[in-house]
Amino acid sequence: MKQEKIKYDFKAFGQAIKEARKVKGLSRNELADQMNIAPRYIASIENSGQHPSLQIFYELVTLLDVSVDQFFFQNKEADKSTQRRQLDSLLDDISDKGLQIVTATAREIKEVETKDR
Repeated sequence: MKQEKIKYDFKAFGQAIKEARKVKGLSRNELADQMNIAPRYIASIENSGQHPSLQIFYELVTLLDVSVDQFFFQNKEADKSTQRRQLDSLLDDISDKGLQIVTATAREIKEVETKDR
């Protein structure tokens, strides 16, 4: 008896790619140029849930700092969400002075959130 395969729906992945691309301030054309692929291919992934090749999948998640755990391990909490990965990427490009400001702001946010609980 043949085992039934579960076919993965890439629509959620496509939406995450679209959102991450916008957060990075990239147009489809700019991303396509960086990856050396057609902008239509990216549009199909983002809007229609087209299955990307493994290489394109890898390039998209690494270029856009997207966590794949949220798609493949939905019942587990991801080590780092896409938003946290993107923030980490932004922090890598900030000066020490900028990091001091971000750290002070984060401490204030944490204090406010702790009081609200």
